Amino acid sequence: MSSPVRDNSEQQRYELETEGGIAIATYERQGDTLVITHTHTPPALRGQGIAGRLVEGLLADARARGLKVKPLCSYVVAHFQRHPEQRDLLAD
Repeated sequence: MSSPVRDNSEQQRYELETEGGIAIATYERQGDTLVITHTHTPPALRGQGIAGRLVEGLLADARARGLKVKPLCSYVVAHFQRHPEQRDLLAD
């Protein structure tokens, strides 16, 4: 079982806590843009869709807050390639 994705703004990262560890996506806030710099899923949790849920949660939060996203992390870039319906969140 896992908890919802949460923004840990103090550490500038989104977190998805699971029984096996915490998946994170680090960011830098630049005005109304979240620059996603890195994602990490503990090795034991890889291949279970954890990173995808983490990215979906951070994108939902960005949308709710009226923020854009600039992905520098290759995983998040690939996520946008797989989900063109979410590209409206991309920063110019």
